[in-house]
Amino acid sequence: MAMEWITAMDKRPCDRNLRDVELISCRLRRVEPLCRLPGSALQQLAMCGFYEDLEKGVTLFRAGEQGRFWYAVLGGSLEVRYHAHSDADGKSSVTLCNLGVGATFGESILHDLPRDSTVVTKTTCELLRVEQQDFRLIWEKNKELMNDIITNCKIKNGFGPGVQPAGATSPTKRPLSPDHPNPALPITETPSPAMNRMGWALRTLLVVDNSSCLKDRKVSGKLIRKCAPGTELVDWLVNLAPIVHTRAQAAGMWQALLEEGVLTHVNKEQPFKDKCFLYRFRLDEEGGAAAAGTPSAEDLNAANEHIREALSALFQRGPDATLRMILRKPSHERTPEELELVFEELVHIAALSHLSTSIKRELSSIIVFEAHAQAGTILFNQGDEGRSWYILLKGSVDVVIHGKGTVATLKTGDDFGKLALINDAPRYTLLLYRYTVMSGTPNKMLEHLLETRLGQSVSGMDPFLDDFLLTHIVFMPVVQLVDELANYFHCDAHEEAQTPEDREYIINFKKRVIQFMQKWVMAVRHAAFEEPSVCDFIEDLAAEVEADPDLNEETSIIHNVLTQMARYQEDRNQNAGQKWKLPTNGQPICLFSGNATPSKTVIRPDDDIIFRVYCADHTYCTLRFPMHTTAELIKACAADKLQLNRGPDDLCLVEVKSNGERSVFKDNDVSIPTGLSLNGRLFVSVKDHLDALTPLPEQECPTEGVDIDLEILSTKELAYHITIFEWDLFWAVHEYELLYHTFGRHHFGKITANLDVFLRRFNEVQYWIVTELVSTPSLSKRVGLVRKFIKLAAYCKEYQNLNAFFAIVMGLSNMAVTRLHQTWEKIPSKFRKIFQEFEALIDPSRNHRAYRVFVGKLQPPLIPFMPLLLKDMTFAHEGNKTSLDGLVNFEKMHMMAQTMRTIRFCRSRSLGLEPPSPKSEGEVRSYISSFRVIDNQRVLTAMSQKVEPTRKLN
Repeated sequence: MAMEWITAMDKRPCDRNLRDVELISCRLRRVEPLCRLPGSALQQLAMCGFYEDLEKGVTLFRAGEQGRFWYAVLGGSLEVRYHAHSDADGKSSVTLCNLGVGATFGESILHDLPRDSTVVTKTTCELLRVEQQDFRLIWEKNKELMNDIITNCKIKNGFGPGVQPAGATSPTKRPLSPDHPNPALPITETPSPAMNRMGWALRTLLVVDNSSCLKDRKVSGKLIRKCAPGTELVDWLVNLAPIVHTRAQAAGMWQALLEEGVLTHVNKEQPFKDKCFLYRFRLDEEGGAAAAGTPSAEDLNAANEHIREALSALFQRGPDATLRMILRKPSHERTPEELELVFEELVHIAALSHLSTSIKRELSSIIVFEAHAQAGTILFNQGDEGRSWYILLKGSVDVVIHGKGTVATLKTGDDFGKLALINDAPRYTLLLYRYTVMSGTPNKMLEHLLETRLGQSVSGMDPFLDDFLLTHIVFMPVVQLVDELANYFHCDAHEEAQTPEDREYIINFKKRVIQFMQKWVMAVRHAAFEEPSVCDFIEDLAAEVEADPDLNEETSIIHNVLTQMARYQEDRNQNAGQKWKLPTNGQPICLFSGNATPSKTVIRPDDDIIFRVYCADHTYCTLRFPMHTTAELIKACAADKLQLNRGPDDLCLVEVKSNGERSVFKDNDVSIPTGLSLNGRLFVSVKDHLDALTPLPEQECPTEGVDIDLEILSTKELAYHITIFEWDLFWAVHEYELLYHTFGRHHFGKITANLDVFLRRFNEVQYWIVTELVSTPSLSKRVGLVRKFIKLAAYCKEYQNLNAFFAIVMGLSNMAVTRLHQTWEKIPSKFRKIFQEFEALIDPSRNHRAYRVFVGKLQPPLIPFMPLLLKDMTFAHEGNKTSLDGLVNFEKMHMMAQTMRTIRFCRSRSLGLEPPSPKSEGEVRSYISSFRVIDNQRVLTAMSQKVEPTRKLN
């Protein structure tokens, strides 16, 4: 075995295989200081190095010769000689130093300088020889570490500082450099207060626990205070926290502490691993009074309280910390599973969206994480050689040009540095080419669209045009948009004499307006026709096209728009007079009259709805109003009917939920009845007497539904009809409703009734699961129900009904269900494993990354998890101003439109599921349309404790 590495080294570099490289690398690792190089550098040396076994007295090179090789001493010793001038023979040899094992020499080849000394073997020697070209490549990739090694070697042998670029000062080691990342070291200089506190709390519990793994141990003959193996720390954390289901999750939480320096490997050589490596807390490493002694009872209580409050935050940090650890590992050390995790992350980075899947997979093995904790850190200077491409994951970067100062600020998601990298050019400046329109006035953006984004030369989907069409209602109301388009279309109305060039320009502009209208109708469908001025303008366009021969080419376009408008008007007339009712027993909103085919029925602003309004003594009145009626009008009418002798300013309209919580509506809010929660009721009250409002007795009872034995229903048939029912609800939601919901309905005077009904359905399914389980006193039947619900979730996932899938899994994860230990103990391990996989899919950590990756691989049709889409909209809205210095922030509009396009994508194909063999189709349809539901968590928990009382500890 000892000679195998020499056999491998004797081969030509092109003939060496992976085993040869590994054998040579193992030999090099035994040589100090080469062992300090990262594994990737050692592998490169092993790939291109040559082995030399030289006798005593052999001259490797002489002073003044041009160098071709760099050497490292693996065995024996050499003399470094300097030839000084002498009066006798003109030259005399002076031995400057001896080079032993681990010494390196010959680095003058980096700058093509002649040798400044002569090197001769003093004994039989073993050398590693690397050619100039190969050494330069290795040096560039590991410059700082290689320079440290050469510097230490020269200083040790009495020479000056090592090789440095001209004008450079003494090197400062930067352990977080991407050239040699070290996942065992922290990414911050000091831990954040939150992580420091969490580390203190965990250490306190470990120290107090006499049976814990935190003990004094001897490592290489040295006593290490209070350290523990990674495996035992993982075991302890899994047992401590119910939210931690897997060992990988626990390891990620410990890594989150390690990357901030709260926890460290005893030798600072390993990131956190679920293995027998020893780790200790920073407090014990620093020593002092704080680490000595046993924590007091007060400290223990504080630690327990903090763990209960903040452990979930550490749990959410775990996956990100694991990813950063992988990105700081050398490429060859990343496992296939880790590469797949990195790839899934790269799929969702906007800066890489234009790259193919194969390129992203290649990037997975070479991309590196770099952190800079200090503001003002210079990533590279103007004129530096381009060596890296950067993607900004968090924070911001200023771009500074000599003589101009800061010319741009890059933010999260931006990338930079690739231009100099591709062109092999020095850094000069930064080209911002991410989104064409960052901000502007509404009129100027419309003008830009008409002039540059429409016409015969433009083809395919234009993101800017699509973003404008989907979001213009935020910054440019429909009436204003139509007026501007009319002005552009009739720009020749006051022109008396026109040259042929002017006429051609005007005709082209008219054509672009017509094309704009077509794309507008295609983008937003029936919503484009809801404003009467739009229909009038379309008819005006049609008349102009018919009368003007120059517009004949646009005839088919305008006919298409007219056809869409006629269909909209026919559908509207057909469904005119629809009436809805909000049942008094807590059931969902349903049609009262007006549509013989309720499938895919859209709730319209002028549809009537019948509902009740209560007052403090629980008396009520029944009202009928259009959906777009304001809260102000509803409260005034209800107060009049209920004979509340108060002025409108003294009254308010309030929702009282089943748990007693009250929510006051704004006077200009609309779509009130559809916005009520499960089991919520509408009250009118004097503003000063809101505390007197109490829930109705029936609000704590289940909503009325079909009484049926779930066990007799086919699970697959149940999932099928749930999906069909919810697809109809999802189909009725217009993308604009997401904007109305995010910015506030009162800002637009528009209803969100269809979105309200769809969101209510999510809560209905979730609480239906809980209600059924805690209402079942028989243990065996509860076990059967849990199994049935897990199968139901699986079928919904198969049907790509992810909204219902989330609702079912979250229902099974409800506190009132998870505490049913006797029930869960009897669930077969197969079902428990499936449920754990489902929980991992809905895991909210890393912004629901698991779910986003899963959905990214699906094809339409599918029903998405709507609450997450609304969360994305809210995040974009609250995190970005709508206008900046009087200009529309179009980057924000782009983010909004991206979410709205997701809705469009999910519905881009019609739902065509294969129906299962019908067993009780009528019963199932009736049952799934209105579940029995209790949404009061206090009542559900009490019912849960009744069917399974808490076990008393002896």
